[in-house]
Amino acid sequence: MDYETLRLIWWALLGILLIGLAIMDGFDLGAAILLPFVAKTDLERRVVINTVGPVWEGNQVWLILGGGAIFAAWPALYAASFSGFYLAMFLVLLALILRPVGFKFRSKLSSPAWRSWWDIALFIGGFVPALVFGVAFGNLFVGVPFGFDSDLRLHETITLFSLLNPFALLAGLVSVAMLVLHGATWLNLKADGKAGARARAVVPYAALLFVVLFTVAGVWVRELDGFRITSVIAPDGPSNPLLKTVARVGGGWWGNYTLHPLFWIAPLVAYLGALIAVLSRRVPLLAWIGSALVPFGVIATAGLSLFPFLLPSSSNPDMSLTVWDASSSKLTLYIMLGCTVIFLPIVLAYTAWAYRILRGPVKAEAIMSDSHSNY
Repeated sequence: MDYETLRLIWWALLGILLIGLAIMDGFDLGAAILLPFVAKTDLERRVVINTVGPVWEGNQVWLILGGGAIFAAWPALYAASFSGFYLAMFLVLLALILRPVGFKFRSKLSSPAWRSWWDIALFIGGFVPALVFGVAFGNLFVGVPFGFDSDLRLHETITLFSLLNPFALLAGLVSVAMLVLHGATWLNLKADGKAGARARAVVPYAALLFVVLFTVAGVWVRELDGFRITSVIAPDGPSNPLLKTVARVGGGWWGNYTLHPLFWIAPLVAYLGALIAVLSRRVPLLAWIGSALVPFGVIATAGLSLFPFLLPSSSNPDMSLTVWDASSSKLTLYIMLGCTVIFLPIVLAYTAWAYRILRGPVKAEAIMSDSHSNY
């Protein structure tokens, strides 16, 4: 298998892992955001929490897989993004830490004030990662200020506040709306009683908000400067981001869709998923599958818009990281591909088995009958 093909395969695999994270970890983030709004009593909140309590840890395997894939397959991207986005990622980790602590500690005391504080912690643990992940994607379209010296040592001037630019914040809101929709369909599927009914009522509003924000973001992207490689670059050449020239082009990211009309399938999938979620909310499983198409379409839209760029540099466009110059060696990609072929099906099979075992709605009666074993 040639180097160019391996790089394309790993670009696609990175997208698949990010989509897996958004689908599998996304609904429990969305459920946590909705917790204070769809559950009014303590018992209803326990129902909501127990819909995600048994599965959220397994869902985060996709976060580990994504980080591991970037580290192994795209080391330059790993170095630049994990250094430049350090404070943002630290904020995400702090928020994610609130989830296991909240799940474990909430029911230790029966005090309403105690449980309310942990409900707020769970909300923050869902909202902050959903927002920051979207902000990170938004900054890819704007570009982030970094570069390399002649020895490929990274230098960057990224701050947390520089990441909070208007377009990135809009992308963050798109992410929140998308995951709220996904969480609402999950609670519609898994939460019995009034909490599930309120979540079902949220679905059309969340879908409408997503469609509006996603459309506004798409129109905005059309006005943004995109990047174009202006020198001859060998797709099977060395991984050295200093060997190319890049120019800013008005509407450059939008240009990928004029060059490749089939790319339009990706945003259409996102819109179709939102429509399915709304129209089939009385068929909870179908509605959840529809909402799962939304992150699939959104992430595919972003990846295809940016291709072949992985991390554009706003301060040094020539040093932007692309699919063709930011990967590991051919041998490393080949060995990692073999590992992926073996272990990814195992992860998928185990996940399918676990969800089959845990199928069925969470009922208040079941929680009350075994109160100490449930969250």
